[in-house]
Amino acid sequence: MADAVQQLFPAAKITIGPVIEHGFYYDFDFPQGFTPEDLPRIEARMREIIVRDHPFAREEVSKAEARSLFAAKGESYKLEILDGISDDRVTLYRHGDFVDLCKGPHVERTGAIKAIKLLKVSGAYWRGNEKNPMLQRIYGTAFDTEEALQEYVHRLEEAERRDHRKLGAHLGLFSTMDQYGPGLILWHPKGARVRRVIEDYWREAHQRAGYELVYSPHIARLDLWKTSGHWDFYRESMYSPMDLDGVAYELKPMNCPFHIQIFQKEALSYRDLPMRMAELGTVYRYERSGVLHGLMRVRGFTQDDAHIFCTPEQLQAEVRAVLQFVLAMLSTFGFTQYDIVLSTKPEKYVGTDDLWDRATAALEGALTAQGVAYTVDPGEGVFYGPKIDVKIRDVLDRAWQCSTIQVDFNLPERYQISYAGADGAKHRPIMVHRALLGSLERFFGILIEHYAGDFPLWLAPVQAVVIPITDSQGEVAQRLVAACRAAGLRVDCDLSQEKLGAKIRQAELQKIPYMLVLGKREAEAGTVSVRSRKDGDRGAMTLEACVTHLVNANRVPQGKR
Repeated sequence: MADAVQQLFPAAKITIGPVIEHGFYYDFDFPQGFTPEDLPRIEARMREIIVRDHPFAREEVSKAEARSLFAAKGESYKLEILDGISDDRVTLYRHGDFVDLCKGPHVERTGAIKAIKLLKVSGAYWRGNEKNPMLQRIYGTAFDTEEALQEYVHRLEEAERRDHRKLGAHLGLFSTMDQYGPGLILWHPKGARVRRVIEDYWREAHQRAGYELVYSPHIARLDLWKTSGHWDFYRESMYSPMDLDGVAYELKPMNCPFHIQIFQKEALSYRDLPMRMAELGTVYRYERSGVLHGLMRVRGFTQDDAHIFCTPEQLQAEVRAVLQFVLAMLSTFGFTQYDIVLSTKPEKYVGTDDLWDRATAALEGALTAQGVAYTVDPGEGVFYGPKIDVKIRDVLDRAWQCSTIQVDFNLPERYQISYAGADGAKHRPIMVHRALLGSLERFFGILIEHYAGDFPLWLAPVQAVVIPITDSQGEVAQRLVAACRAAGLRVDCDLSQEKLGAKIRQAELQKIPYMLVLGKREAEAGTVSVRSRKDGDRGAMTLEACVTHLVNANRVPQGKR
């Protein structure tokens, strides 16, 4: 691709071009910028290079030789890359007249490349630093067969159709405040309905699971974040402190220090443990403007946060209970496929080796006892303890990181919290951080894309719409709406002057599960014609039977542990 770009756009300088999960990209310094219309031209030139069947030739040279080569070509970014390489020898790869600095390996010849497609062009800062020049990034992919490529392209098109930003606007669920607060979300009435359903289910499930629900402030003195270590280790993602009466205060990026404050004030003994605290707590983190993305990457979001304080002996049982809770909740929302990863001790860590070994063994024991498959990611635990991550797979088989279970030795030590043991002495509890959904904003975005906005009945923002054919049925329609709402259903009424066909089409476009049609005959008979988006015409029902039918259908699925 880089060869093709420079053949067509000789002024473009090459930088880096790595492999990524589903293909590759290459960044170019090309101030004029590429357009989507340029991609077919570049792709056509790539195919010409493939047909020529050039061999890929590996060449090992000294750094001095490489510098001389790229200096002659005016490739300043390659010179900067060479400056960062400590080895005296580097490798080049050539095909035809094109040469690049690359570790390799490659296929033997360009002709071995079977199916390619360029996907999109976007901007990217050199080395990811917004103070550096803006580059042009071209994304592409390659497959062994044209059939595999077309299958992947179809998945991309389906993902585009399901884009939560487009569906969110079309269905009136949410919007972003780009003018007055990028990365901050406005939940519109329909989106807020779904959020309330999620929150109500979440709270009820946590109360049944033995959690105490708590609330914490949005700001605190900066000292709280200095004690926790966030100010030292997380400052780039925090907002600038505000001055209140000469004291520095900070917007919270995490809920955990507040939960520790609650634990400290309870003066607990070992008989009171484990203590489980849960909060739907809104936090604020400074994300670079270039990475903000609808609901998926925001600056203010609500975590479904919880912290468990327990003894070392209780740890494995608590982790297994959380794991069961995770799987049950994800299953309730329609996610039954997932990848589970256990991340172990990194190079830099706090706590003793014995604590780490015991905590890691507890996580492994919980996973084994639950009978779930998992992989180990050595050295990728957080500095304060090992963790389990659960990545759900959506209907397009995309992986999303949502649930996490993290053991923490650090914060209990920093805040010097303790409980009274059976021996009367003070003991340090183990703290477990856990989230099931991750954040409400991101999880809602995933739900929108997973269901393509066509939510199951229990989650749908509008579960049914009453459609009177003429104004004469308006009064009966309003009575039906009131009866449905009194039964806890989310039902609206279409009193517009549109014809029946247009009203039904509008309800279909809004992905409303049920349409309840009232004409003159139905109104006189005390019935309503029930139409399901999924099952078609359900026939006429009395108003009471219609409400009962919807109530019975509106059941929260029982998630499997």
